[in-house]
Amino acid sequence: MIALAGHIDVQTLPSAAAARFPRLLPATGRFPLLVAGVAGVAGLNALAYFRQRYGDQVIGQRPRKNWPLRGPGIVGLDLENTQATRRLLEEKRVRAILNTGGSCALKSCELDPLMAHRINVQCVDSLLQAIEGLPIRLVHLSIDLVFSGTRGGDHREGDIPDPVTVYGKTMVDAERMIVARRPDACIARISLPMGISFNGHAGAIDWIQARFAQGKPATLYYDELRTPTYVDCLNEVFEELLAGDISGIVHLGGARKLSLNEIAQIVNVVGGYDPDLVRGCYRMEAGPIPPRAGDVTMESSLLAERLGRRPTAPWPYCDQLVPTDRNWHYTNRLKAGSPELIKQLLYIRPSCADHIEERRHPNNFS
Repeated sequence: MIALAGHIDVQTLPSAAAARFPRLLPATGRFPLLVAGVAGVAGLNALAYFRQRYGDQVIGQRPRKNWPLRGPGIVGLDLENTQATRRLLEEKRVRAILNTGGSCALKSCELDPLMAHRINVQCVDSLLQAIEGLPIRLVHLSIDLVFSGTRGGDHREGDIPDPVTVYGKTMVDAERMIVARRPDACIARISLPMGISFNGHAGAIDWIQARFAQGKPATLYYDELRTPTYVDCLNEVFEELLAGDISGIVHLGGARKLSLNEIAQIVNVVGGYDPDLVRGCYRMEAGPIPPRAGDVTMESSLLAERLGRRPTAPWPYCDQLVPTDRNWHYTNRLKAGSPELIKQLLYIRPSCADHIEERRHPNNFS
């Protein structure tokens, strides 16, 4: 398990993208940058990416109560405090905000919808008030779970949201608020960001790996499909969106569709864990809380057209690491599977073709 609780220097987090992507923000005047919500996977890794590129001109915001997350560039601030947020923006002369915050804990949101509304909707309302009248570019992250997943996947931006969870419903409310009050803002719907979490178990990979490392099974659904994405890919697109003028809602999903159970198989094989720890079931066989979405895969061709390039690589990058059936993780073991290999293959996107062939296409299946 990757444990990062406590003081953390985000400039030490792995990122291949930071070294190879053009520096866009200073040239556009969208600088300094505030990354809001760095307690989440997308926010933490975005902060690492931008701090590695731009240093102290990038600030990370986390709620004050989340004191274990601290380090260079990270400030404790509650976004619902509009006046305090405004003071920070004016003091630092912030010209761009990447808002990655929110509570994505599905069960907690179901059991406490007021909490979910406060964090996912009221904080956005407060942020919009704080930036009113300021020349700030806003890019806000939403989620694929604004859809129920009952319509066959490949969701496009024009599809009507129909969330089945309180979390998804609050994210839709936040989207609509931004569209109405800040029409020049960009709302990027993402899926599962594949990167490190600060506490070592909040991310999709981290949670599964933490279970396996303790010898505990992980039960994940056969029929919940997502489009997971390397955080390296996300961070590059975030920079383009912050520097550009794309507005409204865009889909930023990965280039490969996977079920949650398939993701567990991949982590199991790459990490060299006991294959018996991978469990699976259908959503209807699980408990009623939280309700689960089905195929919420997203089609991201609109963003590709606007950027002039394909925005994301497949996760995992190596085709050999994609399960072909429910017993794939039993019959396709890696000789060198280890937690370290997870860092190399599943957290960082390959940087060049030679590197891919040398390190990303393991010919060491037993």
